[in-house]
Amino acid sequence: MIQDKLKNYTLILASGSPRRQQFFKDLGLDFEIRLKPIDEVYPNKLHHSEVSDYLAQLKSEPFKNELKDKDILVTSDTIVWHNNKALGKPKDYDDAFQMLFSMSNSSHEVITSITFTTKISQKTVNAVTKVTFNALTTNEIDYYVKTFRPYDKAGAYGIQEWIGQIGITGIEGSYTNVVGLPTHLLYKTLNSMVL
Repeated sequence: MIQDKLKNYTLILASGSPRRQQFFKDLGLDFEIRLKPIDEVYPNKLHHSEVSDYLAQLKSEPFKNELKDKDILVTSDTIVWHNNKALGKPKDYDDAFQMLFSMSNSSHEVITSITFTTKISQKTVNAVTKVTFNALTTNEIDYYVKTFRPYDKAGAYGIQEWIGQIGITGIEGSYTNVVGLPTHLLYKTLNSMVL
């Protein structure tokens, strides 16, 4: 089992996301949390998964000079790709409302990239999930944003919350990816890294 393989390693999750932290716990992984702030800014020329790949890698930069031989640093980033542009976390109520209004009665893609950094190597993987919303009323969007305040979520929604229960009609791909971490990919990649 992966827990045995990781016994001699220090697994570091560089994420303040309670959802990502919970997934690590649910997988039975022994890990520590280390946080360093970065500006999540990326070049405009990046497209689709290039955006989340870049940001996941960027989040590893502040840690690079302090990693020890048996450290595995995990950084991650999630974006929503809709109408050929990346939607990150909303700035405020109006931003969140507009994001959800634009995704109403249409499909979008949720992309999560995970970067695994050791002292000597770095590997980035990503998952893409297609999510379809039915037509949301302005009252439903208003209620959701005011009640759930989804300002820490890419695309301004959590699939596991009320809006997901009443608004999402279809999903193609990994559910945990939409929550914020494609756990199957995390498990598979970690397994391949430790012998």
